[in-house]
This record gives sequence, C-alpha cells and structure tokens, in this order.
Amino acid sequence: MIERTLVLIKPDGVSRHLIGEIIKRFEQRGLKIIGLKMTKSDDQRASKHYNDDIAKKHGHEVRNRLIAYVNDGIIVALVLEGIDCINVVRKICGSTYPNEASLGSIRGDYAHISKDYANSNNKNVKNLVHASGSLEEAKEEIKIWFNDNELFNYEGDHEKYI
Repeated sequence: MIERTLVLIKPDGVSRHLIGEIIKRFEQRGLKIIGLKMTKSDDQRASKHYNDDIAKKHGHEVRNRLIAYVNDGIIVALVLEGIDCINVVRKICGSTYPNEASLGSIRGDYAHISKDYANSNNKNVKNLVHASGSLEEAKEEIKIWFNDNELFNYEGDHEKYI
C-alpha cells in the first residue's frame, strides 16, 4: 500500500549538518519526497504535534521538554511517500532511544544518548529525527506541518521504481 508519512529533522540534526545525509537515506530506499521545507516551530504548532496523548503516556515534563526541543532551532519537515512507507521510515530512523538503535540506522549512527541519562539529567533525548508512528498519526501530523498545496502528487509514479 502506498502511504505518506511525516519526518522532522530536528534542530540537532540541522545544526550538525546532517540534512543531506538523512534525506539521502530515505531516497536510497526509493521513497519519494512529496513535501520539503525548512521552518521554525512555535509553541502552538509544537503543542499540536506533541499533544496531550504524549503527556498521558510519558508525563507533562517530557512533553514540555519535547516542545522546547523542537522549538529550539531550525527544523526540516518532509513528507515522504512510498510502499509501506511508515514502517520503512521507522526502520531507517531506528529506535527512538539512540543507545538502543541499530547501527546503520540514522539514530544508531549519529546519536547515542539514553532515556535514563536524559531523564536523570533533565535533558532531551536528542535523537535527530521524528517519524510518524502510524498511518493515523501521519495523517494528523502532516496537516500540522503542511498545507495541501505544499505537497506534490506523483500520480502512480512509484511503479516505475519497484
């Protein structure tokens, strides 16, 4: 099934000059970039992205740190499209916690902080990227970061590259 997903290259990925390397990994797998922009977040947008479900699951302190993290600098937002795109992108990114991510994944190759270290030191888990976790989540998150007129439609072009 052709799916769409959102990826955010977070401020640490941008400031470390990893934008090209991160995008390259998605393109090498045959995923199509149908939306791409460099932007800054604000409290309103970040609060929609890291909504109350995050607070219920991880606590308000973690949610507040995530909002501060994404608002801390420039981000690059991408909408990717492809077959089983959400699962493919999640594998490319690796585990949310970099110290648990496999080598060869974005987080496994470029980050190393653990959840325990971050929590015990009141720090964010700087993990370079966000990737939607499900089809429903992707649909909602794409709406937060992109308008419909900012997305390109390949109209079935995927079959040429399978």
